[in-house]
Formats: sequence, C-alpha cells, structure tokens
Amino acid sequence: MPQSLPEVVPGAYRAISGVETYIRGCGLDKSLIELVKLRASQINGCAFCIDMHTRDARQHGETEQRLYLLNAWREAPLYTEREQAALAWTEHLTRVSTDGAPKAAYDRLCGQFSEVEIANLTVLIGLINLWNRLAIGGGFHLSRANAA
Repeated sequence: MPQSLPEVVPGAYRAISGVETYIRGCGLDKSLIELVKLRASQINGCAFCIDMHTRDARQHGETEQRLYLLNAWREAPLYTEREQAALAWTEHLTRVSTDGAPKAAYDRLCGQFSEVEIANLTVLIGLINLWNRLAIGGGFHLSRANAA
C-alpha cells in the first residue's frame, strides 16, 4: 500500500496544514470557507473533498438546499452578494488558465470584502486547489463505506 503524504513528505504536509490552520482562524465566516472549498472541489472533480466539505458545511449550519444548488449559485437566490462575489472569485481562480482574474470580479470583491479578507480568500482558494490536486493525484478516493 502506498504511503500517505504525511509519511512521504512530512515537512510539506506540516506546511500545508499550517496554512489550513491559519485560514480556519483568519476571520472569514466558517460557512463561507466551506462553500468556497466545496465549489472549487466541484469544479476540480475531487469526490473526496466534495464529500468532506459538504459534511463540514452542514456542521457550520449550511442547509441542504444551499448545498444542492451550489453548482447553480448564479441562478439560485439563496446566496448573499458577499457569497456570490466569493464564489465568482473561486471559479475564476480555480479556472485561472481559462478565466484569468478579471478586474470586474476583483472589483465586485472590493465592494464586499476588506483588502485583508480578499487576500485571505485568495489564499483559501489556492489552498483548496492544492488539497484537491493532492487528493486526486495521491489517490484519495471515497471508500464504499463512506459513499453509502
């Protein structure tokens, strides 16, 4: 059986986990953090992370309806302007090779978030994209027991 990331590169894992710890305490709303993580994970097709962040979002008070409609957040009237700005930024940075980081999307963030919050949101988006790549590339898959 292949070794896990913490076993193979413990220093890298500690560093990434340190950024995760920072994000959890940076002041961004816990529910928003989970929505961003979930949306990026949906785009990246990371079943392991989708499962994890759906569960975590529920623990932070997210409703089933908001979770079910996250893929269609633009058409669903369930998300605040602040959440919409964060979700748009998440999509652009997750698809940065095709979407770039449009000024209009950044300007929308400026109307909803402080400069520090935008920086933290950007770090969060980069971090979840890294976790997705590590989970997918490292072979983290849902077991049949977890999927049931």
